[in-house]
Amino acid sequence: MGARKANMAEKLKAEKKQKAIAIMRDCPTSPRKMRLVADIIRGVEINKALGILRYSKKEASIRMEKLLKSAIANWETKNENERLEDTKLCVKEVFVDGGRMLKRIQAAPQGRAHRIRKRSNHVTIVVDKMVTVEKTVENK
Repeated sequence: MGARKANMAEKLKAEKKQKAIAIMRDCPTSPRKMRLVADIIRGVEINKALGILRYSKKEASIRMEKLLKSAIANWETKNENERLEDTKLCVKEVFVDGGRMLKRIQAAPQGRAHRIRKRSNHVTIVVDKMVTVEKTVENK
């Protein structure tokens, strides 16, 4: 039983080494705008994702590109003996959570005031090796 647990632990450790995570907290962009960019690069190979982010017109893509580069650097640090060019990495997961909201007041007509909500978000990117699925063709 002990050998089996050790084997499982080694397997989990090897899987964990392949993943690299980067987190950005309190990014001053609304979560909705950041999710539009996150949806574009989810599941895409990293070089293609960097190209998409580089030439996107959205302002949130600048911050997302920086975060993706950080996740790639984290992967390189974990896997020093492997070359980045030889491995096919992809953006495994991207998720955007709402951060804190700064509440401000803007003057309105007739002595009133409107509340302005300046939203922020937390973004997490997980970079992992691409899983290739081979299709088998059956002759009938």
